[in-house]
Amino acid sequence: MKEFELKYGCNPNQKPSRIFMENGELPIKILNGKPGYINFLDAFNAWQLVKELKEALNLPAATSFKHVSPTSAAVGIKLSDNLKKACFVSDVEGLDDSPLACAYARARGTDRQCSFGDFIALSDVCDKTTAKLISREVSDGVIAPGYTDEALEILKKKRKGTYNIIEIDENYVPEVVERKQVFGITFEQGRNNFKVDESLLKNIVTENKTLPESAVRDLIISLITLKYTQSNSVCYAYDGQAIGVGAGQQSRIHCTRLAGGKADTWFLRQHEKVLNLPFLPTLGRPERDNIIDGYINKNEEDVCSDGIWQKYFTSRPEPLTNEEIKDYLSKISGVSLGSDAFFPFDDNIERAHLSGVSYIAEPGGSIRDDVVIDTSNKYNMVLCFTGLRLFHH
Repeated sequence: MKEFELKYGCNPNQKPSRIFMENGELPIKILNGKPGYINFLDAFNAWQLVKELKEALNLPAATSFKHVSPTSAAVGIKLSDNLKKACFVSDVEGLDDSPLACAYARARGTDRQCSFGDFIALSDVCDKTTAKLISREVSDGVIAPGYTDEALEILKKKRKGTYNIIEIDENYVPEVVERKQVFGITFEQGRNNFKVDESLLKNIVTENKTLPESAVRDLIISLITLKYTQSNSVCYAYDGQAIGVGAGQQSRIHCTRLAGGKADTWFLRQHEKVLNLPFLPTLGRPERDNIIDGYINKNEEDVCSDGIWQKYFTSRPEPLTNEEIKDYLSKISGVSLGSDAFFPFDDNIERAHLSGVSYIAEPGGSIRDDVVIDTSNKYNMVLCFTGLRLFHH
């Protein structure tokens, strides 16, 4: 197949629309559904991310993409009991036996609000357990190098038979030069083929130079995630997964705050009060996600107030107080943080500290590097200068 006609482009008025190869055949097979323009943008960016994660860490990887940026990415490490509850997967039979399913459970469970209606990428052949997880979430489609017969049968039933299922040739290598058009003008550049691995973390510029293997893994996850996130971007990672992605912000401190807030929410989803919220049995997972976010972050409505809690709970829950939140988060440490460009001010370090960051990887090169290093030393952090900028547009 050399080209594939799309329903429309980014918006319904943008027609005609297609994907095509100037040379050779498309490296994909569409096994079900009819993916659209944005679906393919998500799919191809997401596939590159999980392919690189698998190559870098030798573990199955998964990512959940929305609007051309990852909500999270993760590798196949078993989940704790509390994390299973927080990710709504404690009832999944055989989860521990499928590293790929564990990776997807983590990726989907990190920022469940942003993952609503996601496009999924899997580094390995999709198995039955992973397909079962995907089948019960609101999602637009999936891309993987293959599917077992059982997995394909499960996925083809999703969205009344219209679920988008793409198989990609895992051996496909794109041309080294890439092009795109903006306003009728063609841009051309070499592909960003720089390999992200632990060699990027050798230049430790802080007094603390102790970088455990778990932090090396998490920093690599953070940096590869950033490689396919719309810039400016910052990514917090912990326990084998990206737990907070701040994408597309004009100011880097806004990236750090946005991603830090998501990381805090991820940790707080595992708070005892959150895990034991007495939900009405009629509420689905998406409704529970919104309620949990409101309970933690006190957004549009007070879900614990009289006249409101009755819509969501069988009994009135005790609020999660600001003091309890501060105390819970103050005990968090060992979080890794990557940035796609240098930190121009130390306010980013101060904000990172509030979310338990102990390890940082950023390019370096700011005129205020000395201030950033001093603030990192103040909190006994390990700061690595990678020398590599990872802008993605």
